[in-house]
Amino acid sequence: MDAESVARAQAAIHDESTVSSLSDIFQALCDPTRLRILAALAASELCVCDIAAVVGSSQSAVSHQLRLLRDRDLVAYRRDGKRAVYRLADDHVRTLLEQALDHVSEERR
Repeated sequence: MDAESVARAQAAIHDESTVSSLSDIFQALCDPTRLRILAALAASELCVCDIAAVVGSSQSAVSHQLRLLRDRDLVAYRRDGKRAVYRLADDHVRTLLEQALDHVSEERR
C-alpha cells in the first residue's frame, strides 16, 4: 500500500454533508427532462408555460421538475406579476452544463 497516495486520496474526500449535497445535484442532473429545462434556461429566462412548450411536457410536470431543481439551488425565479420567471441559479450551474456537454462532445469524436 502507498500510504502517501492513500492519505492524499482520503484528504480529497469531503465531509458527509458536502458529499450528500453533491450527490443531490448529480441526481437532479440525471433526468433528461430536467437537463432540457436547464439547457433552455441557460439560453433565456422563461416562465413555466414557455418551458413546457420548449421541453414538450405539461405545465404540471414542468412545475414538479422546477421544484426539485429549486430545492437543489440549480434554478431561481422572480415574480413578474402573476408569472414566475425562471433562470439558472448562478454561473456555476451554467459551467456544470457546459463542462458536461464538452465532455460528451469529446467522447463522440
